[in-house]
Parts: sequence; structure tokens; C-alpha cells
Amino acid sequence: MNLEMKNIIKTFGPVTALGDVGLNVGPGEIHGLLGENGAGKTTLMNVLAGTFPQDSGSVVINGITVSDITPKKAGELGIRFIHQELSLCNDLRVFQNMFLGAEYNKAGFVNKKDEIKRTQEVLDYMHSGINAETLVGDLETAKKQLVEIARALLFKSELIIMDEPTTAINSQEIASLFKIMNQLKNEGVSFIYISHKMPEVFEICGKYTVLRDGKFIQTGFIKDINEQQATELLIGKTFVSANLKENSPPPAGEPVLSVKGLCGRTFKDISLELHRGEVVAITGLQGSGTDELATAVFGASPVISGTIRTANGALDLRSINKVMKSGIGMIPRNRKERGILPHLSIRQNNSLAYFTTKHKQLLVSQKQEHERFLSNREKMDIKVSKDTDPITSLSGGNQQKVIVSKWLGIDADVYIMDNPTQGIDVGSKFSIYKLMNSMAKDGKAVLLFSTEFPEIQQVADRCIVMYMGAINAILDRNKISEVNIMAYSTGAQLEGVQ
Repeated sequence: MNLEMKNIIKTFGPVTALGDVGLNVGPGEIHGLLGENGAGKTTLMNVLAGTFPQDSGSVVINGITVSDITPKKAGELGIRFIHQELSLCNDLRVFQNMFLGAEYNKAGFVNKKDEIKRTQEVLDYMHSGINAETLVGDLETAKKQLVEIARALLFKSELIIMDEPTTAINSQEIASLFKIMNQLKNEGVSFIYISHKMPEVFEICGKYTVLRDGKFIQTGFIKDINEQQATELLIGKTFVSANLKENSPPPAGEPVLSVKGLCGRTFKDISLELHRGEVVAITGLQGSGTDELATAVFGASPVISGTIRTANGALDLRSINKVMKSGIGMIPRNRKERGILPHLSIRQNNSLAYFTTKHKQLLVSQKQEHERFLSNREKMDIKVSKDTDPITSLSGGNQQKVIVSKWLGIDADVYIMDNPTQGIDVGSKFSIYKLMNSMAKDGKAVLLFSTEFPEIQQVADRCIVMYMGAINAILDRNKISEVNIMAYSTGAQLEGVQ
């Protein structure tokens, strides 16, 4: 498919989301669409996918100007938009998801047999290893991504838009996804690839287009720029990727969290100490036990045995409220499902943790809520019009800043941060890195769960690497390297696993 988007303008009331933006994508091309949160990437793709119309400008496909695009028409044109939040129904089988809304009908009945057969043909063609009759809810996130791609191929899509497809999958699964994308590219399928992860963009994309503040900035071949230049194009200024921990002495504060012999469904015999003023990263591949460990320390996942103590004594893991009142806060992964209440305002979301642990009055003071938000907005550089607007009116990066800021209100001793920069832009990421560093200097302690090496290197004083549910290595600051982390997380080197 040859795609040309010319002079696209899209406004929402007084806000110009897209101002004279263009994008060209050729057949068999993987094109990186780059920009910070709020740059206009998703808006441009929603125009292309027919979610809403542009105010002016044109969309030209294979030399023909296409108007009045709807989602159905986009599908008929061979365009498929795979969103960051996957649109699959967990309670349906794979083949049912594939044909949802486009079922094979025969004499008024769904032809289940043909649907299963056709679905399996596409899945096998992709070497996905997925059975067409599997319940989607039983699939790992990476497999769900493949089902979305398979659905695009089932209906002969020629252009697939992928929005942050790797935020919830590990490095091995990313490699498998890229292999399939390259295979399809060689067969003429094009991709528009949206990601904030520069190493991935430079690995998979052949061309790029940068948007900033709703405007077209630059397009070209990936081979002609480097990651530093791309980052500077995104934020509009020279960006010095300073190492926040460089030359910092190791913290020597008192222990504020002590975990002894903790066992859960997916992890075993976890023992660690977290000291005041320290940032400790915990990492590992999918299936290593890190996901459940993060929630278990906060009392949100069951613990089979073991103990957790704070400076105030043993932690009662039966009540999250008591965990919070013991001086522990948690920034969860997956902001859409766990981090925000979408029907509440920005101000109300910002106050939720405070209400749980600190609020003693009978009534809520709107003035105090507003002042609390203003204080956090300054700390986190939250870009917002009015704090009474719905939380969903913010970009992903600013939503994440609100999620982080709401926990500042409880003044915890320990902050568990579970992939706190997932799916946000480089500027927002750096704001959160600086906050972590500032919190540590103020005597707080941070337990960071992350799968991104650049993030770990930026902020961690120590790094705990897990493998097969156990701690395999604890790396001091001077031993933290991508090679070491990968070796211990894959089991290439074994220290702590018995």
C-alpha cells in the first residue's frame, strides 16, 4: 500500500491536535511514528483508521483520494489499528475473537468449523504456536499481540498500525514479534510503528516521521540519524542523557523494609533489605516472578510464607489499608486498569491515596484538594488545563504523573514502583527518574520493578535479578550492566538459584 496523508488539520474545540501534518508510507515498509505523549501520533492514526474525520487535508491511498473514512471503510481499504490496550475479549476463544463482527454465516448459523480452520491457517502461517480454540484469557500478553496481528492478516490488511506493542512483553517475545513483522514486510505488508523505546525503533524501522506539539517536524531514513538525534527531535532541544547516579556514593541509611523467606505462587524464598535513601531495582524476564512479587510486597497478592517488616514492625499483609498506613505506597503497572479511576477528575484521582490514609475530616475540602494538586503539579510538571477535568483528558504521560503524584500525599517511607514509565515519552520518563532520585535524597526508599535496562542504570543503587522465581543475583552499582543483567535473568549465569 502507498499511503499519503497531506496537510492534515484536526481540532478539538480551541485545541489544535494536528496542524498541517503529513505522513508518507510505502509498500513493505516499517515506518516509525515518533513523538512525545500529546504530540498528535494517536490522533493522526485515528484519522487514518476512521475513528474521527480530519477538519481539512487529504488521505491518498494508492494514488486515490479517500474521503469519509469510517472504521469499517478503513478495514475494507486494508488498514488495521492495533491499539496499546488490546481489543480482545478474554472470555471468547481465539477464533471467535478473530471473526468477531464478521462471522461466517451459513443459513443463519455461525459456521464454527470454517472459522476454526481459517483461523488456524493464519496462526500457523505466522508460526505463532497458538491453537485457534484456546480461550484468549489464557494467553500471555505477547500471544494476544499475535492474535491481533493474525486478525489483521485474516482480513487481508495491507497496512497495520501498532501503538506501543511491546510495553508488556519481554525481550524474547519482542524478538519473535519483530521476526514476524519482518516476514510480513518482505511480503509487502506495511507497518506504522509507534513506540517510545528508541532501541526498538532503530532495530525494526526503516523510516521515521517525528511529530511535536501536533506539528510535523521531520521525516527520513533511520540509518541517517542516531538515538540521540531522534530524542532531540522529539523534545525540541539538545538532550543530555545524564546518568543520575553517576559518582553518587552508595546510601548508608537504616533498613526501612526487610523481606525474609517470602514465598508466593510464582516466587520463592525472597529475602532482601531496602535502606533509607536507596533505590533498588528488581528485574527479570516474564515468568521470573517479578510481577507477583511487586504486588505481594504491597499485600495485593497472596503470600504463602515468609515475613515483611518495616521500621514500625511486622507488616500485616491481610489489609492493603494497613500496609499503606505502615508507610508503604505503590505505583502499579498498567495505569488504565490499576492506576486511575476514569470517571473521576484529575483532582480527585490525585487525592485518592491521601483520603485512604491521612484524611480525618467528615467532609472533603475542595480548596485543600486543589492546593494538594497544585503542589504535586509543580513537583511533577503535570501539563493540565483544569484539575477538575476528567483524568482521561490527559495524555498517557501526564496520567502517569498524576498516578505517581497521588502517592506523594501519604508521605510514605517506602515506594514500590512497578514499571512506572510504561508507555510514556522520554521527557515524562526523565521527570519520574528525577523524582526517584529526589525522593532518595530526602530519605525515602524506592523498590523499582522494571524490565528496561536504561531505566535501571539511570536510578538504581543495587539491582536484584530474578530467574525462575528466585533471586539469582544482587548487583552493586558498579556491577550493573546490560550484559550482567541479561546473563543472570536468562540463567546463563547462576548464583542464587539452587
